[in-house]
Amino acid sequence: MRVAIIGEAGGWHVRRLAAAVAGRGHDVSIVRWADMAAVVGCGPERFEPEPLELADAVAVRGMPGSAAPDDRLEEVVFRMDLLGRLAARGRTVVNSPRALETAIDKYLSLSRLAAAGLPVPRTIVAQAPEACRRGWEQLGRDCVVKPLFGSRGRGILRLDGATAFAAWQNLPDGDQRPGRVAYLQEFVPHPGWDVRILMVGDDWFAMRRIAAAGDWRTNISLGGRPEPFTPPPPWVDLARRAAREVEADVAGVDLLPATDGRVLILEVNAVPGWRGLETATGKDLSQAVAAHLEKAANAAVAANVPGRR
Repeated sequence: MRVAIIGEAGGWHVRRLAAAVAGRGHDVSIVRWADMAAVVGCGPERFEPEPLELADAVAVRGMPGSAAPDDRLEEVVFRMDLLGRLAARGRTVVNSPRALETAIDKYLSLSRLAAAGLPVPRTIVAQAPEACRRGWEQLGRDCVVKPLFGSRGRGILRLDGATAFAAWQNLPDGDQRPGRVAYLQEFVPHPGWDVRILMVGDDWFAMRRIAAAGDWRTNISLGGRPEPFTPPPPWVDLARRAAREVEADVAGVDLLPATDGRVLILEVNAVPGWRGLETATGKDLSQAVAAHLEKAANAAVAANVPGRR
């Protein structure tokens, strides 16, 4: 099997996944997002570089889009469209373009989870400054504002009072401020930790993330500490249902136990990291992802997917 991994060659996950796939006897190539291209109108559509054209399976690592905010939409749309065309030609793409599109957009993914009856925090997405103020007031004048597109805790602020809200209103252009799309979410008191469950097909792996002293954010990139954790079966079921709703084969589902007894799904990541999980569990999760990619590609061949070479 020929596998193309889309990402940066120096990335930890890309290197580990490439080694795991190669170790299973497959040919592996790494394709940078910026190098992806399509040739249309000269016979059958062709994808470049060549490893992408020849790939039987494509593994997506990293989030698409690296340009300045004004140019990023074009990047994301083109790259998602190209992945969609690859899938239409019968390539196995993990995760699917639809899953990536849904999970990248916090509003879209959260609304789908809520529509399916899954527990999520109260959230208001607004644009105009006056609408943002109303949302903040409706959330008790204590909420968290997040970038609509973003990960690893970047750009997250707590607006816990008039002073914090005013400071946010006066942030410089380009930051997360009223006037751009604002994703406002109730601040949920919690015991200082949350849970990440990594779904890989039907398998799951979990850890607890302990917030750094004095911080309410649990992200490992912001100083959180991973530790082993075995979630109750209903929590695993929540993660499984959330991944299914987003249509992601490989998904990182973040669960927050609130002090009021609720267990809430904060988000579903369709390009999840597992470095902290490996530390917590002692398991080689790159091998688990490689095995799932192999299984999915073999299943597609057995099903005689239309358009597959």
